[in-house]
Amino acid sequence: MNTHEDYMRLALRQAELAARQGEVPVGAVLVVSGRLFAAHNTPIATHDPSAHAEMRAIRAACAALGNYRLNGATLYVTLEPCCMCAGAIIHARIGHLVYGARDPKTGAVASLYQLLSDRRLNHRPTITEGVLADSCGAVLKAFFRQRRRTTNGDAQA
Repeated sequence: MNTHEDYMRLALRQAELAARQGEVPVGAVLVVSGRLFAAHNTPIATHDPSAHAEMRAIRAACAALGNYRLNGATLYVTLEPCCMCAGAIIHARIGHLVYGARDPKTGAVASLYQLLSDRRLNHRPTITEGVLADSCGAVLKAFFRQRRRTTNGDAQA
């Protein structure tokens, strides 16, 4: 049986793909009706600010299943979702969100906003925070550390 950690490791592989492509390394895995939909960030490559890992996984699942509702789905993501992604989670009726690292700058689950637990909204998924948080955070820190070195001229192009 797969655990939260197993699925988060798959999401981490997606984050590493994003990093290799020069995208912010965030990965997501959506599990619904026994099927897995994996995605990573691609806003730069697609010229699409909404091409976050969560959005891409949700779109793929909805298209494959022929439904914009993903009742009972579990979404695994390496970084706390932003407002846009939290909104999509609500509208898709995803049942459970599992994420790794918190995002103090744009996090909309616990850090900056708490959209998914707002009682005024019509859907509130269950939330599991901190799964492989150190590993998820390390991928992001390494990416931005390398980007700063490259930007500052410390690394060869």
